[in-house]
Amino acid sequence: MEIVTGRMKKDTLELHELLREGITGNRVKVNGTVHTIRDMKTVAFIILRKREGLVQCIFEEGFSKFDLKDLREADTVEVTGIPAQSEKAPGGIEIRIEDIRVLSSPAETMLLPIAKWKMKTSLEAKLNYRPIALRNVRERAKFKIQEGIVRGFRDFLYEEGFTEIHTPKIGAKSAEGGANLFKLDYFHRPAILQQSPQFYKQMMVGVFDRVFETAPVFRAEKHNTKRHLNEYTSLDFEMGFIDGFEDIMAMETGFLQYTMKLLEKDYAAELALLDVELPKVDEIPAVRFDEIKKKAAEKYGRKIRTPYDLEPEEEQLISRYAKEEWDADFVFVTHYPSRKRPFYAMDDPEDETCTLSFDLLFRGMEITTGGQRIHDYKSLMAKMEARGMEDEGMEQYLSAFKHGMPPHGGLGIGLERLTMKLVGEENVREATLFPRDLGRLEP
Repeated sequence: MEIVTGRMKKDTLELHELLREGITGNRVKVNGTVHTIRDMKTVAFIILRKREGLVQCIFEEGFSKFDLKDLREADTVEVTGIPAQSEKAPGGIEIRIEDIRVLSSPAETMLLPIAKWKMKTSLEAKLNYRPIALRNVRERAKFKIQEGIVRGFRDFLYEEGFTEIHTPKIGAKSAEGGANLFKLDYFHRPAILQQSPQFYKQMMVGVFDRVFETAPVFRAEKHNTKRHLNEYTSLDFEMGFIDGFEDIMAMETGFLQYTMKLLEKDYAAELALLDVELPKVDEIPAVRFDEIKKKAAEKYGRKIRTPYDLEPEEEQLISRYAKEEWDADFVFVTHYPSRKRPFYAMDDPEDETCTLSFDLLFRGMEITTGGQRIHDYKSLMAKMEARGMEDEGMEQYLSAFKHGMPPHGGLGIGLERLTMKLVGEENVREATLFPRDLGRLEP
């Protein structure tokens, strides 16, 4: 019998351990994947790829106890050697190799030039061979930054008293309504994949007051654009006892401020690798929907074609306006028309054609939709009746309101869109690990 007592101490070092003071001159062990080999005849530079970055190792004939010909790119190895400082090496340190042990070798040659600084490979090729493409250090850096966004969202909301929840993604009824639903057979009963955790978030406000979730949502929209996915990750929160939808905007602004500081502190290497300029988040302007549509149309000479929604070009022009007029990277667009918002959106008591809701635009694209919800049961039923809606399949949702709900509201943030605009990509698939769109189910 063996007893497991916890983490097992390894004698191999990680990159941050190699960079600590006093490590040079002492024999170390390091494992990693051979990222590239630069053979200079009697000397060779072997670059290892590790989870924290790259490590430069030096092969020297007569000192290193192995044949360089036995080593190939994509081998996973364990290196024994002496670390030394080097201004030209990644991280300022390199390892003079004494010996190397091959742990595994690839069965085929590399499909993509992942060791290149920029692969210059088509998006289609990168997506077709995604597990390989992501080994490029710049490609994977996007997803470390994406990790930082989710981490910031979670940590900030924990500090603000939110409870993390996990809601089902298979349901009988959609929160959003409409025809853009993935339908499936659930043990001989009709079911759908959820477009949003909205119903569950609202129900859980009656339990915890403040809740959040990071999870996939599904949209059966037949779009094939640079901004649309059929499955994406939504950062959602819902909070009770609000005074107005401004509380929701303030909470999101706090999240963005917290997250940008976190990225600056803990993800500086990835930001530098991708040459990311973090946006300004100290103040975010909020402007009414009808007002900003008119301002952007007048300034840039564009006719308003859709009075009830924002077209992609308008989102770009509004963001441009906010940058030029207010030096703002983000802008809240508030008081969306009621006809373009779901039934649970609270109408403005001063103008019932508008809702107490908003979108947040970032560098030309909508990344957030949110607002105040109807919390009164009779008002909710009246709104549904006015829209000709049936309550079949929503009995459990409506029961929460029958038994009392506080004033509340919330939002959903598209993680991939936020990542995409932050790192400066033009296609949302570049910021999606394994995209699901109109034509892609693999890998």
